Amino acid sequence: MLRFLDVLAFRLYYALAHAAGDRVWEQRELARMRTWYPDSPETPEIVVSSPNSPEAEAFIREHQPDFMLARCKTLLKEQVFTIPKLGTYVMHPGICPEYRNAHGCFWARAKGDHGNVGMTLLRIDKGVDTGPVYGYFRVNADPAESHVITQHRVVLEHLDAIRDKLLEIEAGTAERMTTEGRPSATWGQPWLSAYLKMRRNGQRSRLKAQRSELRV
Repeated sequence: MLRFLDVLAFRLYYALAHAAGDRVWEQRELARMRTWYPDSPETPEIVVSSPNSPEAEAFIREHQPDFMLARCKTLLKEQVFTIPKLGTYVMHPGICPEYRNAHGCFWARAKGDHGNVGMTLLRIDKGVDTGPVYGYFRVNADPAESHVITQHRVVLEHLDAIRDKLLEIEAGTAERMTTEGRPSATWGQPWLSAYLKMRRNGQRSRLKAQRSELRV
């Protein structure tokens, strides 16, 4: 119950402190991307209640894509993610296998694992973020930055590199990255207590760096 309240407290804090600013940031980034990328030609589209719905499955089978990108929080059924001949891929906001499941960027920051704040491009299998890994795309994140913005940045700041990797997958030249021998963990929703600890540690690190500069 205490942990549940910790999660609710963070959601309330985020709604009050970051949500409005994040929406402005998202709209600005969306407008910028629309100037970079022209409208695509007409492509088949369907709106469904769930990516696992019979309608979605039938739509994918009808069009037989070479590979598929899943940009959703829903775990796909095997009969859906196995339809494309080259597989279905996700851009998971966390470095796998260390930060599987939800909010990997937040937890890497909260744990002080700053070198592992990033996104994993992986192929979906039956597990939760346990499939073959094809790329890591990392960013530096200030402790004051919203975890939502960090999760957007790990994708938006690497679009060209992600495109190149997907082309390698299509060409059959992409190499799988080994994850053997590394710790594997699943994470859940952010906690306010973890966030406050992260902010305190960030402030200490900045003060330490400033004192070092003064000594120099």
